[in-house]
Amino acid sequence: MALSAGLVCNASADDKIKVGFMLPYTGTYAALGNAITNGFKQYVAEQGGKLGGREIEYFTVDDESDPAKATENANKLVKRDKVDLLVGTVHSGVALAMAKVARESKTLLIVPNAGADEITGPLCAPNVFRSSFTNWQPAYAMGKVAAQKGYKKVVTLTWKYAAGLQSIEGFKEAFEQSGGKVVKDMTLPFPNVEFQPFLTEIASLKPDAVFVFFAGAGAAKFVKDYAAAGLNKTVPLLGSGFLTDGNLDAMGDSGKSLQTTLHYADGLDNKKDQAFRLTYAKTYKMQPDVYAVQGYDAAQLYSAGLKAAGGDAGKQAEVIKGMEAAKIDSPRGAFTLSKAHNPVQDIYLREVQGGQNKVIGIPTKALADPARGCKL
Repeated sequence: MALSAGLVCNASADDKIKVGFMLPYTGTYAALGNAITNGFKQYVAEQGGKLGGREIEYFTVDDESDPAKATENANKLVKRDKVDLLVGTVHSGVALAMAKVARESKTLLIVPNAGADEITGPLCAPNVFRSSFTNWQPAYAMGKVAAQKGYKKVVTLTWKYAAGLQSIEGFKEAFEQSGGKVVKDMTLPFPNVEFQPFLTEIASLKPDAVFVFFAGAGAAKFVKDYAAAGLNKTVPLLGSGFLTDGNLDAMGDSGKSLQTTLHYADGLDNKKDQAFRLTYAKTYKMQPDVYAVQGYDAAQLYSAGLKAAGGDAGKQAEVIKGMEAAKIDSPRGAFTLSKAHNPVQDIYLREVQGGQNKVIGIPTKALADPARGCKL
């Protein structure tokens, strides 16, 4: 379905740049898909409705967070709509299929969320970029934090799926490099939320801390169950930032003082973030989140490429060079791209204070994902 850009067009329709959003607009991740779309469109609106001097035409496909439909959905945008840029998605399983379609069709792809390490690792490609993070990045930063806090023995717990397992590996790498020891890794099937047996085991193991990867409603339930078991008083709980992003209201007082690590936080002291937040709140009548930032930066990244190519989306090699060389003035703080096309970015230590994920430190500056297996 084509969405009108709502712009006065002086040039012929052929002169418009076609941007295809393949994001979740229904189901569990709908709010994330909408936030990414809003962020992207906000940056375009700030440039007078153009990127690289060219008007934008949007095409959208609801990916329903369903990997089984991913190839067909991506091909709708690539083959039917012939988009110049593919933007998507949230779910890593869907994003991996999108990356395959992008590689085969040589379509430019920007991933505005999915953290699967493979996308900028073994599956990296000249035309595949990411404006978000790898699962490894925030977790690695928390491994360093845990070691600095003097913790020696840690237990980990996550859902048994890529985002969780890759996060645990990132945490473990930094924590054990610094002399700590993960004494037990525990997993449960996604999206199971029967946490009681694990809480009982944590209580008996008496670790110095627990590191988890959960997100959304399941994360809120885990934090509440953890507090209800009284563990929050004796065993500090640590997590990748998705533990507390977008669900602080749902966890209520149970989330108080929780510390997490992520590439975005509340209360960042930079002008770009303040301006971004103000415009977003006025435009969409809600506060932006990390997903909106990642969408905004996807547009910034593409804009840098188009400028380098004189606004000609067809000159893909020049667009790619421009994107690779870009320094993005992001609300999260400025970042560049690694050789594998993933943000090299600061990771913030955040603490839940007054219903916000307040920044309290920067444990890792300009952290680059190791991009293991990338041949670029």
